Amino acid sequence: MFQVSPEGFTLDGRPMRLLSGALHYFRVLPEQWPHRLRMLRALGLNTVETYVPWNLHEPRPGRYDFDGPADLDAFLRATRDAGLHAIVRPSPYICAEWENGGLPWWLLADPEVRALRCQDPAYLAHVDRWYDELIPLLVPHQASRGGNVLMMQVENEYGSYGTDTGYLEHLADGLRARGVDVPLFTSDGPEDFFLTGGTLPAHLATVNFGSRATQAFDRLARLRPQDPPMCAEFWCGWFDHWGTEHTVRDAREAAEALAETLGAGGSVNLYMAHGGTNFSTWAGANTKDPATGEGYLPTVTSYDYDAPIDERGAVTEKFERFREVLAPYAGGPLPEPPPAAPLLPPGRVALTESVRLFDVLDRLAAEEVRAPQPPSFEELGIGHGLVLYGTRIPGPREPYPLSVHGLGDRAHVFVDGRPAGVLERDAVESLPGLSVPGTHARLELLVESMGRVNYGSGPVDRKGVRRVLHTQQVLHGWTARAVELGHGTPQGLPWGAGADSGAGPVFHRGFLDVAEPGDAYVALPGLRKGYLWVNGFCLGRHWQDRGPQRTLYLPWPLLRPGRNEIVVLELDGAQEPAAELRRTPELG
Repeated sequence: MFQVSPEGFTLDGRPMRLLSGALHYFRVLPEQWPHRLRMLRALGLNTVETYVPWNLHEPRPGRYDFDGPADLDAFLRATRDAGLHAIVRPSPYICAEWENGGLPWWLLADPEVRALRCQDPAYLAHVDRWYDELIPLLVPHQASRGGNVLMMQVENEYGSYGTDTGYLEHLADGLRARGVDVPLFTSDGPEDFFLTGGTLPAHLATVNFGSRATQAFDRLARLRPQDPPMCAEFWCGWFDHWGTEHTVRDAREAAEALAETLGAGGSVNLYMAHGGTNFSTWAGANTKDPATGEGYLPTVTSYDYDAPIDERGAVTEKFERFREVLAPYAGGPLPEPPPAAPLLPPGRVALTESVRLFDVLDRLAAEEVRAPQPPSFEELGIGHGLVLYGTRIPGPREPYPLSVHGLGDRAHVFVDGRPAGVLERDAVESLPGLSVPGTHARLELLVESMGRVNYGSGPVDRKGVRRVLHTQQVLHGWTARAVELGHGTPQGLPWGAGADSGAGPVFHRGFLDVAEPGDAYVALPGLRKGYLWVNGFCLGRHWQDRGPQRTLYLPWPLLRPGRNEIVVLELDGAQEPAAELRRTPELG
């Protein structure tokens, strides 16, 4: 039995120091789980930690997915097979730089849900129904039932968000009522307002930090003298946003901070031990001001995190330095790290086939919706993708500014079928002068969604357009056609030798021949912004113009011997549509 006391942790009556590392099953393909778990053992860890993203497992209300990359039960069995203990941090909210912090987008479409992450009755009803599906899957894996799960988290960094401790009690009681009997814990920053807002008296409080461990543990001890020192998130690296600098943490400095944490008597969870990838449209977003939600910053596709185990599972300098720090605490000799998968040779794939999005809109788009004001993505029933909004501007009239309010998140503007500009959330949200020489002009906005905000006041991040003004005049009478993107290549496209020169996004296709599958990094130097699929699996978003990431990780399990399909949806216009295979990443 795993127990918590002021003196520390014990397992079956023997003292235990948790040496844990975060590895999210949903950011790594199942075929790669055994290798990554062996890497954790070789690093010197005895425990693996993972979040559980609600939105991955319940993509639509009442429709559950626990297969393939979402097979949580198989992942937990793999952790036990690898000889690791486990810490599980179930939903509802996980942050994690993950789309909407793990909260399903469709909560924003339920008019009865007035607020999230609090005791809103409609929200809690959805949470309770989700727990009825999730928790019975987790219960048999508990250490108290012969499994390897030692602890579960109540909510995630709630002190960074709110003070509704009744909500936290509801979650904790719900876990207990459904059979969870291992210790429950909360995790927050070490500042007093985090710990007083986000903890529960009867459950373990832990702290999250990346440095100054002694100071953080002292603060925890003053407010929670009954709890042993544990860092639930030791931030050994960091994540990136599109259009910002790539973040790297010095390996020596990070190892020194880890040594201080362990030297202070603390247990630790490396966040991240292995980051993985935000495949498809699962990357989240942040804001420059988490209190106001202003200053939108979408997260890149890679979640390499500058972790000790890199995105493709290889050893780094940080791995070697952390291994030296952890070895004295491991209780025995460490196994050698297993080799990473082989890399494919460099190569180039010409994307010679193409088709314009607007030419296949009838095949891909949902039925047209008409409304006085533009309906949101959520109201249209899609999580992510593109929506083509259309209306008429009466004329004749002189040039006036066209402004878009509530843009989420990027819009290509067309006037009478011709490109008129690109608008972007919290950046350029208006065109300076749009005239209508005739009786009317056809205005269209092709709106693309990026990640929903996952931290702070952000998880009410609706996508689409709220309203559009020509000068001070609100434009009414809208149509909307939604194209959901992400989790599978659009099917049935009439591929040709080359799309015509008309406006709008273009799908491009080519084929990669390999003798045996291997890892690769895919660069798209002749393209600008869009989405990439390999054999029907969406690797994620690319944004060559913005960076810092300019290659996407291609894991070996997605390939097969022989011919492999590569499809790119290019939104901003291609100079030379081609994909390059490289042996090293370009993250910034």
